[in-house]
Amino acid sequence: MSYLVGLTGGIGSGKSEVAKIFARLGAEVLDADDVAHALSRPGAAGHRAIVALFGPECLQSDGTLDRGWLRDRAFADATFRERLERALHPLVASAIDETIRGWRAVYGILVVPLLLERGRLISRVARVLVVDCPEELQVQRAAARSGLTRDAIRAIMATQLSRTERLARADDVIDNSGAELALQPQVEHLDSRYRTLATAAGAATP
Repeated sequence: MSYLVGLTGGIGSGKSEVAKIFARLGAEVLDADDVAHALSRPGAAGHRAIVALFGPECLQSDGTLDRGWLRDRAFADATFRERLERALHPLVASAIDETIRGWRAVYGILVVPLLLERGRLISRVARVLVVDCPEELQVQRAAARSGLTRDAIRAIMATQLSRTERLARADDVIDNSGAELALQPQVEHLDSRYRTLATAAGAATP
């Protein structure tokens, strides 16, 4: 796999739906959040690292991580968030690299919600694709999907880049301010573009 596109966007922007369309078109797709969740299951390396760091307080009665507790602490305390990320992110990056090495499609999509904010995986991607929609629509969609309050969603958004900053750093943008049906032609256009770019990049590689 020589050509990787980083897909990002704010909470509720529609990253998952866009990723599903890319997958249907034949691209390899991996979501960094899915990798983190797998590593955080009981017995996995990430679970052990987090428990070693924060103790039994971070666990639910069944031994699984209390994700709500971790999320609330992380968004309220930057130092806590940094400690959590230092423990988990190297494991996530290693697992991502291992998965990508096995890909055989002409290009791949790596979904990273905080690709631009954290920057740890930015060096792995050839282009940054941002899924964009108005902030109020982000709040509506995230509330409907997650059950979080509007205030909680706004607090999460406050830890992310602003819409303006995110768009300024994008190589490509998908507009998800309208109906879901409007995503398909946009993704098809980019799929064709990425196949061309990946082929050219492969031809230029010794």
